[in-house]
Amino acid sequence: MNDLNGKVGIVTGSSSGIGRAIAEKLSDMGASIVVNSSKSEKLGNEVSESISNSKYFKADISDRVDCEKLVQFTIETFGGLDILVNNAGITRLIAHNDIKKADVDVWKEIFDVNVFGTWQMCSSAIKYLEQSSNGVIINISSIASIRPTGSSIPYATSKAAVNHMTRLLAKTLGPKVRVNAVAPGLIDTPWTQDWDIVRQIVSEQAPLKRSGKPEDVASIVAGLIAADYVTGEVVLADGGLSLNS
Repeated sequence: MNDLNGKVGIVTGSSSGIGRAIAEKLSDMGASIVVNSSKSEKLGNEVSESISNSKYFKADISDRVDCEKLVQFTIETFGGLDILVNNAGITRLIAHNDIKKADVDVWKEIFDVNVFGTWQMCSSAIKYLEQSSNGVIINISSIASIRPTGSSIPYATSKAAVNHMTRLLAKTLGPKVRVNAVAPGLIDTPWTQDWDIVRQIVSEQAPLKRSGKPEDVASIVAGLIAADYVTGEVVLADGGLSLNS
C-alpha cells in the first residue's frame, strides 16, 4: 500500500515503541520519514536504517531551537513537509494521592515536553504544512487525558491539554491543515513492560481482552492521515476498556 508516495513526515520520539511503529507504518505506505529522539541516537539511526527513505535527526522537542532545526533538516533533506506526528512524551510514575511528590518541578518537566514541546513542533512546522496539498498533524495523547487515570496527575493533565490544543488548532488551521489526536490506552512498549497488574486488568475488563500493540496505534494514525474529512477529533484506542470502567 503506497497511499503516501511523495509525502514527507516527521515522527517525534520514534526510536522505539509507538513512535517507531508509526514511522515504519508511514514508510511502508510510501512516505519519506524523519526519525527523531532526544537521547537514543544509536537506536534512532538503527530505526532509520531499517526503513525505506528515512533519515534520523537528534532533537529535544522541549527546546524551541531544536524543534526549528528538526523541521529545517526535514525541509533540506526531503524538500517539504506534509505530516507531523507529535509522539514524543515523558511521564513520572507518581500515585495520584501523593500530592507532595508531584511538585511543581515535576509539572514543569512533563509540560515542557508533552505540551510546550508539542506546541513548539506545531509552530515550527505550520508554515510548511500549509504549503502541502494535504497538511496533517497527529498528536499522540492518552486515555489518561479523558478519564481520571494515568501514571501521574501532571501527566494526565498534560495530555488533556494536548487534546484541547488539538481541537483549537484544527479550528484555526483548517482548511489547509487537519489536526487530530489518538489517545491510546495500555500499549505494550518498553515504557510499560513492567505494568503487569495493569495489563491483567485490561485483559480481564476490556472487550477486546488484551492490551494494545504499537502497530494498533500506527494503524489509527495512518487512518486519520487518510481521512480527508476528519479534523479536531481525539480517537480513543483502548480496546474498549472505557466501556467497562
